Amino acid sequence: MFLKEKLISAVCSETKSRKDYLNNETIKTIYFGGGTPSLLTIHELSEILNTIHQTFDTSQVVETTLEANPDDITNEYAKILRTHFNRISIGIQSFDNKELTLINRRHSAEKAIESVNICQSNGFDNISIDLIYGLPNQDVKSWENNLKKAIELNVQHISAYHLTYENGTKIAQLLNEKKINSVSEETSLEMFSRLTELLEQNGFEQYEISNFAKKGFHSKHNSSYWNNEKYIGIGPSAHSFDLNSRQWNTCNTKQYINNIKNKTAFFEKENLSAEEKYNDFIITQLRTKEGINLDTLKKFGEKFYQHCLKNANNWIKENVLTISDNHLRLTKKGIFISDTVFSDLIWV
Repeated sequence: MFLKEKLISAVCSETKSRKDYLNNETIKTIYFGGGTPSLLTIHELSEILNTIHQTFDTSQVVETTLEANPDDITNEYAKILRTHFNRISIGIQSFDNKELTLINRRHSAEKAIESVNICQSNGFDNISIDLIYGLPNQDVKSWENNLKKAIELNVQHISAYHLTYENGTKIAQLLNEKKINSVSEETSLEMFSRLTELLEQNGFEQYEISNFAKKGFHSKHNSSYWNNEKYIGIGPSAHSFDLNSRQWNTCNTKQYINNIKNKTAFFEKENLSAEEKYNDFIITQLRTKEGINLDTLKKFGEKFYQHCLKNANNWIKENVLTISDNHLRLTKKGIFISDTVFSDLIWV
């Protein structure tokens, strides 16, 4: 049995074994991501989907998403995908071939555009694309060109993230060797400013710091993370959360397969303290447009409630945070320095 076949078998086995994790709650979203699920055939995707439907109550599922690389999307594949998924998220990253080469992406800008067109012609009317900014040698003008091309494609959702240099990656190595230079903080802020301005002008709502959607097209799956709801993750590296603990599966695929087969522990688990639950709530909720509901904040206890309001007060005076409709929110000014605000409000 090939590794991919063994992995699919293990994923299905894990799914069945975790039937009770959500305490019989209905599942509302299904998301295939965190890797390259578009490398799977329709038969392989169907096998996993069927196992999910047989194991959990999926009668109320409203959103089923697949993450895909542009290179994997063909007309035939997209046509069949649409019978199983009502949303697709395409990892485009850039519409500039030089930028794509720098970040080691195998698709071209032309293929990125073609992949969106193919999905649209096969009935996908809920398409999300990922973009990256803050790339070495990228200036504000080239970033604006990326945004304009994304807007022209008439997609419903855009996720835009600043480049991070992760240890072990080719681009991090180039930075360490001083073969490339990271963009200045000033340029990064200007890029973010143009991001929010251009997308707002073209009908996108910034409903989370890095996520923008046209009306009615917020990612329901991702919103569950930000709204502190339970979720279950299946497969190597997958994370799960039941409000009281977090657990994460081993990232080693072969080890994951063997542990599932031998029915030995395939994950680590951490029970959350009151402080950790509060901190998670602050960081996730404040990232969203709705912000922190102060009535919900009170449920964490007076100690945390007073700590949050006391530390928020100075930021409110500086127009970084605002309170309205019983919600504490970041202002546009606050979004630029959100990490600093988070570190001030969490419990250390």
